[in-house]
Amino acid sequence: MQEYLTTKEAAEKWNITQRRVLASCQNNRIPALNRIGNMWLIPANTPKPADNRHLRYVDMRSVAKPFLKWAGGKTQLLVDIDKRLSKLSNFDKYAEPFVGGGAVLFHVLANYPVKRAYISDINADLINTYVIVKTQVEKLIKILSLIEQEFLDKNEAQRKAYYYQKREKFNSLKASQQTQKIEKASLFIFLNHTCFNGLYRVNRKGEFNVPMGAYRNPLICDADNLRRISKLLQGVEIVCADYKKSINFIDKNTMVYFDPPYRPLTQTASFTSYTKEEFDDDAQIELAHYVGKAHSKHAKILLSNSDPKNVNPKDSFFDKLYSAFNIERVLATRMINCKHSARGKIKELLIANF
Repeated sequence: MQEYLTTKEAAEKWNITQRRVLASCQNNRIPALNRIGNMWLIPANTPKPADNRHLRYVDMRSVAKPFLKWAGGKTQLLVDIDKRLSKLSNFDKYAEPFVGGGAVLFHVLANYPVKRAYISDINADLINTYVIVKTQVEKLIKILSLIEQEFLDKNEAQRKAYYYQKREKFNSLKASQQTQKIEKASLFIFLNHTCFNGLYRVNRKGEFNVPMGAYRNPLICDADNLRRISKLLQGVEIVCADYKKSINFIDKNTMVYFDPPYRPLTQTASFTSYTKEEFDDDAQIELAHYVGKAHSKHAKILLSNSDPKNVNPKDSFFDKLYSAFNIERVLATRMINCKHSARGKIKELLIANF
């Protein structure tokens, strides 16, 4: 009599993830497969299936990393996020309407068989940089290499003058709406890697106003990583728009990750402005309504935000706002704060409909 294994048992036997076993079942890479309801049954004598995933899913998983420093970046939460994503086996589209530094985006593109992806942000300079990395990476690398050499060859005083000269040039390009998109992207990356704590902050005029940071030997041009990121971005729809524009892309086969500007834990915590517009509590409520709209399309949804209970145990703002969803609290490190003593482990929220 034929013996069968569940996907979990097969994963343990073959020393691979259960998600990969499910993908092999769904793609008919396992012979003599049986299915009862939602359960796959795999013949016990079946050899481990070949890993036929695209090269990018294999070679880049540990090396494709964000090419920008970004306040609130999710690299440190990838383990917690991936625990939740790995539960899913039925999404081949991915949307990230607040792309930011893209840590989750690059992880998903490198590790999940996504056929179509959509990213957006209202920060036009950020989106321009993504587009340039995708479409003109070699020209970008050439310009960045020159900037890096010029900057590192200078002494401290000369570096400071050089930094503020480049900042002024960047702001002039922003103000004039000129078409030197690749120059603006190169300046964006340079400023990001040399400014204080990698912040992106603008004043009320929309001018980038972060001072220079104290870095002895900053890596301004990571050519290999930029090339890997460029390959991952091929086929990704990159849009400069409000998050609501993503609704036409989202359907039942889509995994949507929302990483909006976090709700400040205190009144003094909101020290950055990524655009001239603020993302206050009314904006958080409006976003929750949109998340509900995406949920009604049967998309899989994951959202992150700050946990107000860090400072006020009675503050249930998000617990009430997303009461119909699964809310988990995970530990994260607050890396960007003017006071070193204020950096440390705090709780953040992961909110999901699965």
